[in-house]
Amino acid sequence: MREARVVRSPVVPEQVLFAVLSFEGPDRYAQAGGLGVRVTHLAETLAQRGFLTHLFFVGDPAAPGVETRLNGRLILHRWCQWISMHHPAGVYDGEEGKLRDLSASLPPFLIEHIIRPALAAGQVPVILAEEWHTAEALIRLSDLLHRAGVRQRCVLFWNANNTMGFHRVDWPRLNFVAQLTTVSRYMKHLMWQMGLNPLVIPNGIPAGLLQPVDPRQVESLRRALGADHDAVMLFKVGRFDPAKRWLMAVEASAMLKSRGLKVVFPIRGGIEAHGHEVLARARALGLHVTDISGNPDAWEDFIVLLRDAPRADVYNLRFPLAQTFLRPLYAAADAVLATSGHEPFGLVGLEAMAAGGLVLTGATGEEYTLGGRGAVVLDTDRPEEIVIRL
Repeated sequence: MREARVVRSPVVPEQVLFAVLSFEGPDRYAQAGGLGVRVTHLAETLAQRGFLTHLFFVGDPAAPGVETRLNGRLILHRWCQWISMHHPAGVYDGEEGKLRDLSASLPPFLIEHIIRPALAAGQVPVILAEEWHTAEALIRLSDLLHRAGVRQRCVLFWNANNTMGFHRVDWPRLNFVAQLTTVSRYMKHLMWQMGLNPLVIPNGIPAGLLQPVDPRQVESLRRALGADHDAVMLFKVGRFDPAKRWLMAVEASAMLKSRGLKVVFPIRGGIEAHGHEVLARARALGLHVTDISGNPDAWEDFIVLLRDAPRADVYNLRFPLAQTFLRPLYAAADAVLATSGHEPFGLVGLEAMAAGGLVLTGATGEEYTLGGRGAVVLDTDRPEEIVIRL
């Protein structure tokens, strides 16, 4: 008996519409970690492939509520702006109010303004919801689609980028209404323990991030920070979360300094309380910390801001870093410390590798390291291991 052949038709832009749901997004206001980077790249890539893509996120209250990009193929919808205008500190400022508003108002809007028109045009609506904040909205959307008699004509995915907020998710309902996905085998194994079996769809980066970094930018950046050829320049970016092993990073820096090495360590954390502990620990270990605040848009402004700051061992960058700033930082550093103890995927490490940086990672979800062939994989949480590897 011959095996039956399964013929899969290619998915073409004319047949599919994508709607991506996320708290974070492309605005500075909406970026707090890797989620904002992920959904921005994902939505842009889908649009560049020709798919009409709607991205719903908690955006800058001063920006347009709806904005069209990429020749009309990418449409940004900034949600909860009426709440965000009272919470200027960022996407998670006023989080609970935004969560309630998004869960209640987004599902009916999606049905009337996105899904029904797509179905009428003969398209399949594909909803890609990210992280725990969107779980309730997706559940309510599925209920409304059932009530309207069109649930079977739509595809619903819900993606886990992290375990944060898992205790807030109604897992039986979410697992029933949507296909669960996650970003690494590490995350899949964690979710197995909860009786869930998500599909693994790894993160990625746009091809444009593989372009070489201008060596003149690397040189000017090190010069602005006072990182001469004898200095050890480190770099770390991420939320001020204990799982990111920030204390390990500053302790390793202090060890390097105690050995007589000049340490230059620019960092970019978040608004989390752990940041106070990290900076206090750095100072207690004898590291001189300088806070740098500003709002640079151009490369020249960024360099002037760094150059004019008082000299220090640790430069605490208190402003968002766009890729135009991040990539030269990755390339200029002697080591990028992406050394998390719990990392579902780790976009920072992947981006730094693409920029030509030397990356030190943890040993959890960073599967792109290829068993140590793509980066230096640390086995412990001891700062001595960073020092030894360097």
